[in-house]
Amino acid sequence: MQHGPPAHPKAFLHTQNPPIQAKQEVVMPGRVDGKVAFITGAARGQGRSHAIRLAQEGADIIAIDLCRQVDTVPYPMSTPDDLAETVKEVEALDRRIIATQADVRDFAAVKAAVDEGVAQLGRLDIVSANAGISSPAGPAEDVSEQTWQDMIDINLTGVWHTAKAAIPHIKAGGRGGSIVLTSSDAGLFAYPNIAHYVSAKHGVVGLMRTLALELAPFNIRVNSLHPTQVDTPMIMNEATYKLFLPDNPNPTIEEFAPVSQQMNALPIPWVEAVDISNALLFLASDEARYITGVALPVDAGAAIK
Repeated sequence: MQHGPPAHPKAFLHTQNPPIQAKQEVVMPGRVDGKVAFITGAARGQGRSHAIRLAQEGADIIAIDLCRQVDTVPYPMSTPDDLAETVKEVEALDRRIIATQADVRDFAAVKAAVDEGVAQLGRLDIVSANAGISSPAGPAEDVSEQTWQDMIDINLTGVWHTAKAAIPHIKAGGRGGSIVLTSSDAGLFAYPNIAHYVSAKHGVVGLMRTLALELAPFNIRVNSLHPTQVDTPMIMNEATYKLFLPDNPNPTIEEFAPVSQQMNALPIPWVEAVDISNALLFLASDEARYITGVALPVDAGAAIK
């Protein structure tokens, strides 16, 4: 039995099929959104990769690099144009970057760069003490005093300068933070013919562990990264090839690759800079909020061979 007039067909269709609402795009915050990161050695290689990766996840950047040659370094070092390219790539991600040419051996210059960056960007949350060099290899007794001094001054003292300049700003923020020191598998194990490099990188681990204890009451976490060979200009040069192929007067990258692969458990000759950057991003993010005092290898299994 029908009760009342039949519903209009269009009314029936309207109740069964309500108008489709246009989907609104949901923008997820980045993993370090709104934070500021200080990165040394940012002109190229791992440093540039770190700046870009953190910027992709929402961070603004304070960047420094020497951008000139060190006499004891046997490969071309970064230039002002390299640092300008890092600025360009970070700004292309719609993030802010304050970039300065500064030498990590000069504490006053490092402090001035950090102070200015914080003055402009308003805070400091993340530190990547990444600047480093390699230099001529050979038995410890044959390493020149200048070669030794440059290595320790840049790869160890420069890391301390970086932390020393940054820590007061992170403390002042009252929000905690993350400091990541770049070491190496050579900071965990001995390798012949690079005593100066091994010594500096082992020193970084001791510094990391001490800072982790000192800064824990302020909720500032401190960890170190330990890469194997990384595809950057510091590794991809004739001096490195000759270290691994000493009997070859003119080694090529193709000849270097299988020898380099012997270091790693995984069947690859080296990792990419972004692999280290991804580990840095994790340690800098809240995902690692209770990780401190850790020496993290990113090394294709080299540490277990």
